[in-house]
Amino acid sequence: EDLYVLKHHRIFSSVESERGNQQGIMGQNEHLSVHPRETDIELHLRQQYGDIKEINITHVVKEGAEKADPSQFELLKVLGQGSFGKVFLVRKVTPPDSNQLYAMKVLRKATLKVRDRVRTKMERDILADVNHPFVVKLHYAFQTEGKLYLILDFLRGGDLFTRLSKEVMFTEEDVKFYLAELALGLDHLHGLGIIYRDLKPENILLDEEGHIKLTDFGLCKEAIDLEKKAYSFCGTVEYMAPEVVNRQGHMHSADWWSFGVLMFEMLTGSLPFQGKDRKETMSLILKARLGMPQFLSAEAQSLLRALFKRNPTNRLGSGPDGAEEIKRHSFFMTIDWNKLFRREIKPPFKPAVARPDDTFYFDSEFTSRTPKDSPGVPPSAGAHQLFRGFSFVATAMLEEEGKEEPSRPPPHPVVQQQLHGKNILFSDGYILKEDIGMGSFSVCKRCIHKATNTEYAVKVIDKTSTDPSEEIEILLRYGQHPNIITLKDVYDNGKQVYLVTELMRGGELLDRILKQKFFSEREASAVLHTITKTVEYLHCQGVVHRDLKPSNILYVDESGNPESLRICDFGFAKQLRADNGLLMTPCYTANFVAPEVLKRQGYDEGCDIWSLGVLLYTMLAGFTPFANGPEDTPEEILSRIGSGRFTLTGGNWDAVSDAAKDLVSKMLHVDPHQRLTAKQVLKHPWIIQRDKLPNSQLQHQDAKLVKGAMAATYSALKSSQPPPELKPIESSFLAQRRVKKLPSTSL
Repeated sequence: EDLYVLKHHRIFSSVESERGNQQGIMGQNEHLSVHPRETDIELHLRQQYGDIKEINITHVVKEGAEKADPSQFELLKVLGQGSFGKVFLVRKVTPPDSNQLYAMKVLRKATLKVRDRVRTKMERDILADVNHPFVVKLHYAFQTEGKLYLILDFLRGGDLFTRLSKEVMFTEEDVKFYLAELALGLDHLHGLGIIYRDLKPENILLDEEGHIKLTDFGLCKEAIDLEKKAYSFCGTVEYMAPEVVNRQGHMHSADWWSFGVLMFEMLTGSLPFQGKDRKETMSLILKARLGMPQFLSAEAQSLLRALFKRNPTNRLGSGPDGAEEIKRHSFFMTIDWNKLFRREIKPPFKPAVARPDDTFYFDSEFTSRTPKDSPGVPPSAGAHQLFRGFSFVATAMLEEEGKEEPSRPPPHPVVQQQLHGKNILFSDGYILKEDIGMGSFSVCKRCIHKATNTEYAVKVIDKTSTDPSEEIEILLRYGQHPNIITLKDVYDNGKQVYLVTELMRGGELLDRILKQKFFSEREASAVLHTITKTVEYLHCQGVVHRDLKPSNILYVDESGNPESLRICDFGFAKQLRADNGLLMTPCYTANFVAPEVLKRQGYDEGCDIWSLGVLLYTMLAGFTPFANGPEDTPEEILSRIGSGRFTLTGGNWDAVSDAAKDLVSKMLHVDPHQRLTAKQVLKHPWIIQRDKLPNSQLQHQDAKLVKGAMAATYSALKSSQPPPELKPIESSFLAQRRVKKLPSTSL
């Protein structure tokens, strides 16, 4: 499975703080614990569905694997704990999935209650049925000494869903996508008798593609205080239905109220019922009249009204058809539910979550000090030391238990989530070698990963001169693209940030082309196709590179194959943001962006295409279009660029196809808004009909001369642009907005 689940300290902390540890973290009892008397939830389940059968969890085994037991998993870290158990990050140590990371939940209760219709499935573990595209996957389940072990996906994204609304501008179309996936996942869990009762954003994870994954189902309702015959609340009350707040007992319709709260929050950015404290919030949920924001569509308002019915029997989704009532609502009219289930609808937003090579981060040096004791005993307070070589994990995993998150908001929380703790040094994991490149605010060096002896490149960025968070976020979000450089590791010591990436062994694109004995138009077309395809992918995501000079396009290996090309150095790149600093989804951009913002974006995209035009011209002509050599002055170069004059006759041009000349002219058009887009370049005959292009050798000037002229061109351009004004991060609108954020009414 290529997805993994992460829940850190916050998952269970609220249960833990309310109930303390009076029952102990793990019961050592041999028998399975069963409630001594029927609880509200069981009574309601029985009334609606007939007798409830308790089904023991025997075991679940991943296909092709043997029956699992605790000895097959190495404990790496406690991710969270509560009064009923703990969640660990573990690594499987036995084949066929050895070295795979999982989340291991260890629970005291070993039975799950399900409704009567699953009586026939006595032999099978109920949780094994929770196999659904939008629900976290269970890989193994087994029990010992009255403890139940659930081995689940470990999702590096964590509860990114919680942060999305604080980072991204969503349209109703975007929200509809998430709600539709959520409805399918919830419906599936309800069919198994699993009810959340306080479904909240933290229960919704995102995988690296941006699809949702429901997690922590059926656990909160297990936390029942039998002495007081009352539910112990888990977490916040803002998402709870009235019947849960006043403890009348509840059915699956309570989750559809929470679904409404999530919908309202995603569409408006605020909660529908939020008082100054818990008591007032509960009172609002039970009595307050909801003011419906008029900017919402009629369909959205209608769905919210149908979900916010205080009498659960009148609530949409509570009838015999269950979720079908919701799916039929006019708000979801445009959703193709079959395509959605097959994950064929593209999510509006891709989270900045990298999927690094597992073994790279857990080398023997660290895991040899992993606590081997029983899961009942937490690893020592210094357990975070195990994570010295581990990247791309929520900060909570790198901090000691109970330590608060930093109070000052980072520029982009997604980036903060990925950075190492400040106590972890780059030099602990790597040996620095010689320089391999220089940038405006950075130096690039070769380095060696100590534990594996593997070579990488590291870009060392001076944080006093530039804020690298945008570059890091873009690399995390899009670095999985085959032709974008892959980020392997990030370190931050306060003054510098170290970005460890794959090493570009094949060198710069122009170097290789100019050294090649034989380079034809056909090969030039293949090179341009690969690079433009990557640029088109970035532009579609609202990312502009803004520094696409040939020295930032390199080969990862010596093969010279166009597929081994990588676009590097995103130091000047930008993601499309609204006036308030939030990222925009493609749907938002298409429908709601001011013309001047789109114009600026079009200008930046045009600059990227112009750079590719300069590269194409140079590949075909053997010299650069606007500079004759390194001696040309910036004024001369800028004057030629400004006039849009370049020659397409003589030399190689006499043998070059007309299609190539047409494409070059359209990519180097003097008006950025009249240049071809990346999409149009990919549809140009010179790219599509590559096999019809001449295969004759192209001549070129002396390599040093060409490279000098190219450097002079980009240096002249840089000198003509005003330098960006740097302000402290705290002064940014987004940072201020985050500081003012309302605290959550946790219990």
